Amino acid sequence: QVQLVESGGGLVQPGGSLRLSCAASGGILTIYVMGWYRQAPGKQRELVATITSDGNTGYADFVKGRFTISRDNAKNTVYLQMNNLKPEDTAVYYCYAYLAPVGKRVDTYWGQGTQVTVSS
Repeated sequence: QVQLVESGGGLVQPGGSLRLSCAASGGILTIYVMGWYRQAPGKQRELVATITSDGNTGYADFVKGRFTISRDNAKNTVYLQMNNLKPEDTAVYYCYAYLAPVGKRVDTYWGQGTQVTVSS
């Protein structure tokens, strides 16, 4: 029922930019938190950024000053603007949402992942 659809990944040179999008759908949703994780080969999945429905944001130290998370509550969509990308940013980026469909218990949902590759 609930789906998180991601887009915007791709190949970019070091110093370049990408903008990721993630839209949640599946009826009426009460969204508490949306955000992004990433997982590089051989590494654990790590939190990148979060945003609440009120607009409060949080960032991992390794992206502060480079990435910006934002949202459009009317569209149930979260964005991640990624600037000054580095090779170590290469990973699969996963959108997540902590939400409750109408009449159901709050739970965590995940997008399908989108590949970000930073290489010259």
